[in-house]
Amino acid sequence: MRLKKTEAALEAFKNFVIQQARTRLTKSKKNVSKELYNSLKGNVKVMPNSINVDFEMEDYGLFQDKGVSGKEKKYNTPYSYTTKMPPVKPLAAWAQSKNIRLRDAQGKYKKGNYNTIGFLIARSIYKKGIKPSLFFTKPFEQGFKKLPDELINSFGLDVDDFLAFTFNEDRLR
Repeated sequence: MRLKKTEAALEAFKNFVIQQARTRLTKSKKNVSKELYNSLKGNVKVMPNSINVDFEMEDYGLFQDKGVSGKEKKYNTPYSYTTKMPPVKPLAAWAQSKNIRLRDAQGKYKKGNYNTIGFLIARSIYKKGIKPSLFFTKPFEQGFKKLPDELINSFGLDVDDFLAFTFNEDRLR
């Protein structure tokens, strides 16, 4: 027996979480490269004895969602910078894509030394950390609160369909 309505309810939950997480990323201006946005995926897996829902995203998405405590500024998160700073190279590339430049003593823009900018940003993140955005956690919790009622109703409809199929008088003759 395939639980089609239960599966559909879990698909709707998965789609809601992904859509809302993407919206929150965009609204919070954390969607610069679209890499994290595009990496958000979910799967509903139906197996003989169970149904599973899982989500995927770039590894750094977890740190954007939960935040990271810095050396000087602390957040309520399990992650923190201890001895290593964030990598400079991606921050330098980001600064270059945004055309962020330093000025000299006369106020003129220096020719792009983006590694220096990347280092300065990395050091700032190391000290101040990354504030939790909860871009994924909030939609997941929202969707999860509604899920039990939807699953009970959907599962009940699946059981009704199964019983109707099983006890169909035309089939028994």
